[in-house]
Amino acid sequence: MTTREEAIKACMTLPDVFEDYPFDGNWTVMRHRENRKSFAFIFQREEKIWINVKAEPMWGELWQGAYEAVVPAYHMNKRHWISIILDGTMEDKDILRLISDSFFLTAPGKTKKCT
Repeated sequence: MTTREEAIKACMTLPDVFEDYPFDGNWTVMRHRENRKSFAFIFQREEKIWINVKAEPMWGELWQGAYEAVVPAYHMNKRHWISIILDGTMEDKDILRLISDSFFLTAPGKTKKCT
């Protein structure tokens, strides 16, 4: 996965979500339909497509240690969000896992806070 279109398509496989463009045209925000919470921010930076996703802090650290393409989130809370740089070095299954984890962390009715 290396393009914005592929990232949006991956997010759209999750139930009851939609894409939104609340900022300039560079940012695609993927949201839950029910609570409108964001679970993925897709944008271009440094000539690559990046995705910001929510992660439990200890898992975020683990993923950052495992892949150079996973870094502290650009322009967001770096404790609870990570960025995935779609540079072709991560397997799609791992990117999809991180998107899915973010989806569930922000799901309607989710009250547990990340610690």
